[in-house]
Amino acid sequence: MLALLLAAPLLALVACGSDEAPATAADPAATTPAAAAAPRPDAVPAADGRVRTRDLATVLDTGDGRPRLCLGPVLESWPPQCDGPALLGWDWRAMQGVHERSGKVRWGMFAVSGTWDGTALTVVDAVPAVLYDAAAADPEPPLPAPARDLSEKELAAVQADVQDLPGAQGAYVGDGRVSVDVTYDDGSLQAWADETHGAGVVVVRSLLADA
Repeated sequence: MLALLLAAPLLALVACGSDEAPATAADPAATTPAAAAAPRPDAVPAADGRVRTRDLATVLDTGDGRPRLCLGPVLESWPPQCDGPALLGWDWRAMQGVHERSGKVRWGMFAVSGTWDGTALTVVDAVPAVLYDAAAADPEPPLPAPARDLSEKELAAVQADVQDLPGAQGAYVGDGRVSVDVTYDDGSLQAWADETHGAGVVVVRSLLADA
């Protein structure tokens, strides 16, 4: 009889311990990340106001009547080959004597300004290379120091992650960070890069600057 009385409290303790174990395993605080990652940008942002090329850029019309602004690499062939966003409102007749022509293909170097809707630039003004004052270009701002030191392998992984950001024209590693050129950034691409990889690890360079 005494053995039965002693066994009852022991069974009660075992039962309580069994009830608490699943509750601890299912605790949401134990499985939820401290902070959710920022959503990856999926489109080139539009600009609220006027923008301009940071320097001279090639304007190319392959003969299809759809001139484009080449912000990325340009193949030095004759005629040159490149691609970029559409230029709306471009008029070659206003550019007589300041562009080249080979058959139906026309091209030239211009500093262009206008409005950017995320896919095309509507031209407001264009300065040909012969009239462009290179001294008027904005100097590159000093680069921020990376928030953390990364190995070559880690930098290569970051480069692979950012090289296909919306509007990316190329990404490269140097000085312990990754730089990526994009068509346009209103600050949202840089904010995503800072939150995802750490401040200063990725430098997003917008090829269209706010005017």
